[in-house]
Amino acid sequence: MDYKFTLSTDSTCDLYHDYIVKNDIKHVPLTFTVEHKDGTMEDRLDNFTEYSQYVDFYNELRAGAFSRTSMLNYESHYNHFLKMAQEGAEDVVHFTISSGLSPTKDVAAKAAEEIKKQYPKFNVYVVDPLTATVGQGALVIIALKCRNEGKTAKETYDLCVSLRNHIQHFIVADDLTYLHKGGRVSMAAAVFGGMLNIKPILTFDKQGKLYPLTKVKGARKAISFIKEKLQKEGPDPRYNLLFIVHTDNEGPANELAEYVRAEFGIEPHLSIMGPVIGSHVGPGAFALGYVSVSERNDF
Repeated sequence: MDYKFTLSTDSTCDLYHDYIVKNDIKHVPLTFTVEHKDGTMEDRLDNFTEYSQYVDFYNELRAGAFSRTSMLNYESHYNHFLKMAQEGAEDVVHFTISSGLSPTKDVAAKAAEEIKKQYPKFNVYVVDPLTATVGQGALVIIALKCRNEGKTAKETYDLCVSLRNHIQHFIVADDLTYLHKGGRVSMAAAVFGGMLNIKPILTFDKQGKLYPLTKVKGARKAISFIKEKLQKEGPDPRYNLLFIVHTDNEGPANELAEYVRAEFGIEPHLSIMGPVIGSHVGPGAFALGYVSVSERNDF
């Protein structure tokens, strides 16, 4: 099909490889580094193709490895866009991880500008989603629908920018250990939370930064908190987009999925989280996100 623009995203959208390929979405894997218990370091790409690879990653963390994330470098962006330009792409809508978590958006924009010097018709609309994982994936799917309906890159870009602060997030970490390692909470808070079975519920603010929304005791109360939020305001019926994601913790994710089907008649996008955002929350986490009428965290 002759589309009006090319759709592109980095890997923090957490859409599965098969979906990316089937829908002709150009994909840039971000990088992460695994530090093993013996002190050795291993650089990897976020380009898993099988479910078992996600599970293996979280089992590594459980066994004592630590994962650090890093910004995708300029050269990788440059080569990504160069390949598209060489293949004849002109207008591109590209999604990055939130600028509140990483400067990747700026790197992508600079690389695109450099390619434009060689290919003057090559234009990249870089969307800062002010979110990542399921929220970013929601915007990519909306952009995909726009592309398939024949909308232009500018129309799609404008719509996605207008919607990004209408994406709600509820991310439940199993404990505070990984948030402490990533500099999100203090050691005292991590130890105290672990002793009391405290489950932090995280969200994104309107600047795209991750922050603790509240804390509850135990997974049951975390699930109840999310259900209460959904009862206050469910998904925007114009989009009916709801995502559930987990870091190798299928039980709560499946329970929320059943609740959403029963209460809203929506089939959620259910998946396992990739290693970039998963590195920050650790194994055993689960999250739910959706497009709402209200703006982010306004209810």
